[in-house]
This record gives sequence, structure tokens and C-alpha cells, in this order.
Amino acid sequence: MEISFDTLDTPALTKAQLAEMLFEQIGLNKREAKDFVDAFFEAINVELANGCDIKISGFGNFEVKSKSARPGRNPRTGEDVTIPPRRVVTFRASGQVKEQINKD
Repeated sequence: MEISFDTLDTPALTKAQLAEMLFEQIGLNKREAKDFVDAFFEAINVELANGCDIKISGFGNFEVKSKSARPGRNPRTGEDVTIPPRRVVTFRASGQVKEQINKD
């Protein structure tokens, strides 16, 4: 079964559009489709918040990286400040996604 994204009117894919595609192309009812999309992204958010990496075969990897504190400067005042340590999420696309993006 192939899911088609030909109906996208905007350059951004929204959760509502994903749920609509599940409804139209898979046959889930609208509530089930919305709940499925919400549960999927909630599971990803929880795992990332716990510091776990997410690997989605054929799509890519989401990795949690820790950045240490570093010196910075307030652009408005020019005052030196210390940027606190933080965790960030990075995404690395799979080879299949890179191929699709670079198709002529």
C-alpha cells in the first residue's frame, strides 16, 4: 500500500494533513487517524525528552545531543554572557530520503 502526498496544498506537512491521508487512503475513521498521529508524535517526544535516540528505518534518525555552556554576547548591549548548557535534537536523513530529495 502506498500513501500519496499529491494533495498537499502547502509546503508544510501538518499533523491534520497526515490524519486526513490516513482517513482517505488507509480507511481509518477521522478520530482514529487523529489519535494515531497524536500518539505517534507523543511517543517520539517522550523518548527524545528521556534522552533516547529515535531511528525510523527508511526515513532517518533523531539524535539528542548535549551542548556545553559557552561564552556568548548580547547583540543588543554587547554585554558578554554565558550561554547555559542544553540538549538539542538533530535529524539525519536516511539514504532513501536523500535520494528522493535529490531526484531530478
